[in-house]
Amino acid sequence: MSRQQPEQQAPPVQRLRIRYAKRGRLRFTSHRDVSRAVERAVFRAEIPMAYSSGFHPHPRISYAGASPTGAASEAEYFELGLAERRDPEEIGRALDAALPDGLDVATIVESPGGSLSDLLTASTWLVELRGSDPAAVAAAAASFLATDSVLVERMTKKGLRSFDCRAAVVSLEVTDAAGEPALALVLRHTVPAVRPDDVLSGLAAVAGFAATATALLTRLSQGPLDEATGAVGDPLA
Repeated sequence: MSRQQPEQQAPPVQRLRIRYAKRGRLRFTSHRDVSRAVERAVFRAEIPMAYSSGFHPHPRISYAGASPTGAASEAEYFELGLAERRDPEEIGRALDAALPDGLDVATIVESPGGSLSDLLTASTWLVELRGSDPAAVAAAAASFLATDSVLVERMTKKGLRSFDCRAAVVSLEVTDAAGEPALALVLRHTVPAVRPDDVLSGLAAVAGFAATATALLTRLSQGPLDEATGAVGDPLA
């Protein structure tokens, strides 16, 4: 006897793209926990979600460009597929009220179509190096930028990987954050992904630099990279 096929769900009638921030203690939340928090908030806010087809339908929520656990971010993104048309600003307010403190809706727009992930080709980061010697930071950054290729290793789901972290660095500048040395970093999104902590490993490899305290990582933006200027644009513009 053949198993009865599941009911086919109607496609979304509206798609909304959301930029949200991950702040404070929520920087230590994994992407899986963030997605669970978003799903709970969608239900609490009574957003009329469209659902996937299959034996286990789930709300149509898709994520793009999630930051690593331990990093704060002002530019995380997801997309909602709705079963009814609603005012985006109304949905944004309801969702923001339902999310836990530290996950904050910043911008919401109607999706023009296409892939959101395809628009996220680079990120800008602030890497705070509290307690480090500014002169040592500047010397390490200069050595790194003067090197064509910097191999680092990181444990991934597929085991220990070795890759060139220098190739992903669009720009690297020494700056100041609340009176402490910091790095302003633009990273191209690559496969495998190069993270700010990989660049710190690169600074250690080429110059022996080691931060005196755990670096604080904050993604300031992510979006399309202008190859001519090195600027990162707004994917929701």
